[in-house]
Amino acid sequence: MFGNPLYPTYQTFLSIGIAAIISAALMPLWIRILRFEGIGQQVRADGPKRHLVKQGTPTMGGVVILIAVVLTCILMAHPSMEIVAVIGATVATGLLGLIDDVTSVTHGRSLGLTPHAKMIGLTIICCAFCIVAVNFCGVLPQVRFPGGLTINLTVFMTVFEVGDRAYYIPWLYMLFTWLLIAGFSNAVNLTDGLDGLAGGTSMIAMLIMAAIAFVHGDSNLAIFGAACAGACIGFLWFNCYPASIFMGDTGSLALGSAFACMGIVTNTEIASLIIGGLFIVEAVSVMIQVVSFKLTGKRVFLMAPIHHHFEKMGWAETKVVTRFWIIAAAFGALGLAIFFQLG
Repeated sequence: MFGNPLYPTYQTFLSIGIAAIISAALMPLWIRILRFEGIGQQVRADGPKRHLVKQGTPTMGGVVILIAVVLTCILMAHPSMEIVAVIGATVATGLLGLIDDVTSVTHGRSLGLTPHAKMIGLTIICCAFCIVAVNFCGVLPQVRFPGGLTINLTVFMTVFEVGDRAYYIPWLYMLFTWLLIAGFSNAVNLTDGLDGLAGGTSMIAMLIMAAIAFVHGDSNLAIFGAACAGACIGFLWFNCYPASIFMGDTGSLALGSAFACMGIVTNTEIASLIIGGLFIVEAVSVMIQVVSFKLTGKRVFLMAPIHHHFEKMGWAETKVVTRFWIIAAAFGALGLAIFFQLG
């Protein structure tokens, strides 16, 4: 382990640099391997015409992001159930995304796994993480709101004993964690549609979550959040416009899961909803579009997710990305303020 554990601030910032260096150092080799194997992105047939030039661009950059995060945590963090649970859920979700990416490339289409298969995988991961978080990480099955309001989600609880220890399955809280993890995983996945968009907004969100974990008193989770942000920084060097590689579902699903899991383990679920507000806006725009078209036959947006709407309006891709970064930072600042309001 690098650094002195008496200086957690130093360790947290160092983790950003280490993860960024690992990610940036491994990415060129990974890009060459993907190009040699002919593994490239399948562009949506109904997407903006200017995106057709991206067909065949190497994808699955999320593999390197995950490697950078795991290696940084091994080097910098102390072993604990919290960080093991968060890393486990993140890697498991990333593996699900990897299967989705490989399926997409193998079949030569942009759809990958069926929504049903993907949701089954996410559900298993969410349930396992919730049980571990509640029984081994001391996470309270409750939701705290600003102003002191706390909602207890232990109304429907199954308790069973193994040996001398009791284990709990809080069904309502498990449903809530499922909504968070599956929701943010898919929301970040939907956000990953422009060069640098998902990487940059995830970097901002994970930096905020690292700060929250630090204030919360868990330097391990702060290191994990910092590692995720640093890995995104190294990735962005190659993902900025015009992108040399995309993160794929491997990266987007994993980063969404990592973000949600940090919110759960630090009991800052409500603040995380604000911090990840941009991701929610992206997901809601798709829901609105689908519901409107099915009910009325009309589209609310020129194209969904909403970042494509602005492209259709004539905005340059880099302009959309930069402005969405600004919006993500604003959501992050507001969410951080909510966190301090929670006490």
